[in-house]
Amino acid sequence: MSVTFDVLAEPTRRRILDLLLERPRPVGELTERLGLTQPGTSKHLRVLREAGLVRVRSEAQRRWYELCPGPLAEIDEWLAPYRRLWSQSLDALERHLDAVPDEHEEEPAS
Repeated sequence: MSVTFDVLAEPTRRRILDLLLERPRPVGELTERLGLTQPGTSKHLRVLREAGLVRVRSEAQRRWYELCPGPLAEIDEWLAPYRRLWSQSLDALERHLDAVPDEHEEEPAS
């Protein structure tokens, strides 16, 4: 899992995953959307592939990349206890806000 965190620390790689979340894409389209050179994009894709976050398939002359969610599921599982803490904090905030009188509410007419 630490390898996955290291790989995801790079913002360009997270952007690639965001694009692949929508649908598989050829390397040329990723290059265009990222505004990088083809070798720069390929370097990031290689790192993502070695970490198991993406897979590649060849179709004629094109190489298509698609998301592999397995390593992301491991991160999601690791985050679960923290998510519970956030949820508890948000629930407490909601209870507090519900208990605070709204200053903008009009007083009922007597």
